[in-house]
Amino acid sequence: MENHGPKPIRCKAAVSRAAGEPLAIEEIVVDPPKSHEVRIRIICTSLCHSDVTFWRMKDFPGIFPRIFGHEAFGVVESVGEHVEEFAAGDAVVPTFLGQCSECVDCRSTRSNMCSKYRFAVRPGMPRDGTTRFSDGQGRPLHHFLGVSSFTEYTVVDVNQVVKVNPAMPPALACLLSCGASTGIGAAWKQAKVEPGSAVAIFGLGAVGLAVAEGARICGASKIIGVDINPEKYELGKKFGVTQFINPKELGEKPVHQAIIEMTDGGADYCFECIGLAALMNDAFRSSRDGWGKTIILGVEMHGAPLSISSHEILHGKSVVGSTFGGVKPKQDIPILAAKYLNKELELDKFITHEVGLKDINEAFDLLLQGKSVRCTIWMDK
Repeated sequence: MENHGPKPIRCKAAVSRAAGEPLAIEEIVVDPPKSHEVRIRIICTSLCHSDVTFWRMKDFPGIFPRIFGHEAFGVVESVGEHVEEFAAGDAVVPTFLGQCSECVDCRSTRSNMCSKYRFAVRPGMPRDGTTRFSDGQGRPLHHFLGVSSFTEYTVVDVNQVVKVNPAMPPALACLLSCGASTGIGAAWKQAKVEPGSAVAIFGLGAVGLAVAEGARICGASKIIGVDINPEKYELGKKFGVTQFINPKELGEKPVHQAIIEMTDGGADYCFECIGLAALMNDAFRSSRDGWGKTIILGVEMHGAPLSISSHEILHGKSVVGSTFGGVKPKQDIPILAAKYLNKELELDKFITHEVGLKDINEAFDLLLQGKSVRCTIWMDK
C-alpha cells in the first residue's frame, strides 16, 4: 500500500559541530514524527543562557554535532500516531519540561516535575532515545532538551508541546516557552508572592528580570535588584525593580546586611538567578527570620555545594529549588498568555534584538557581551 503519511523534510538549521565554535547554517533532513510526536514548523526562536552553557561543554552531557535551541514558537506541520491533542495548523510552543498529565506528580498541585517521563539532558528523543535529524551526508545530529529549535522544522514529544492562543504575537509566545515563564512562575507559582511583600533578586539577567515582572504583577511593594552591572538598574526599573544594589559599591558592608536594613529585617522572598553557591548563601542570609523564603533558580555553574548556616535556618527560614519556576507547561502557559492578552503581563520589554537564522551567531555575541535580554531569531528573515 502507498504510504500517505508525513515524509522527511529538507530544511535549514544552525548546527553546532564543536564546543564553543560558531554555528553553521546547513541543509538537514527532519524525519516524520513517530508515535506520540509532533513535527513543528518553527516561526521564531530565541537564545537562552542554557543553550550557551551546553554549547560550551566539551564533555558529556555536551555532545556534538547538535541542534540547540529550546525557546520557540511554531505551527504544527504534522502529527504521529496516537496524537489527539494537536492537529496541523495549531499554534504551539515547545517546552524543555514535559507534562504527561497522568502521573502522580502531574496530577498534584505540589509539583511540576513529571515522574513518568523524567527531565534529562538527552541526545535523542525522550521515548526511544533516537534522533529525528540527519545532515546532508545522512549522519545523525543530536537533539537538545527534546526541543532543538534552531531549525526550520523540529520534532517534539507530545508531552513537551503546549497549544497557545493564536492571537499571541509569535515573538512573545516564544518567551513563554522558557525564560519568561521560569522567572514569572518563580514569583507567582513557587514563592506565591503576596501583595505588599519585599522581594530581593540576585542577578538581573532575563530570568531575574522575569522574576521582577512576576513580583510586580503579584503586588510586591519593594523589589530590590542585586547586580554588579550598574546599567541593570535602569533596565530593571522597566520590570518593576524599585531599588538597586551594586555589591561593588557597598564597601565593607555585606549584601545581606544592606538588604536587611532596606527591608527592616530582611526580604520576604529572595531569588538567586545566577548559579553561584556564594550568592545562594547571600540570598538566604538576606531573607527575613520567621518566614523568609529563598528560591534558587540558577544552576550552580561550578557544581559547588550549597552551604548555609544550620543555626540560621532554625529561625524559620526556608530554601527551595525551582525548575521552570514551578510552572506546569500545559496548564500555566495558556494562563500567562491570557494575562498578556488582558494587558496584565508585559512581555514586549524582554525583546531587545532581532536577527534572522543566518545571523544566529550574532545572537550569541550579544548575549555573551551582556547586550541583550532576549534576541528573537526569525526563520524567514
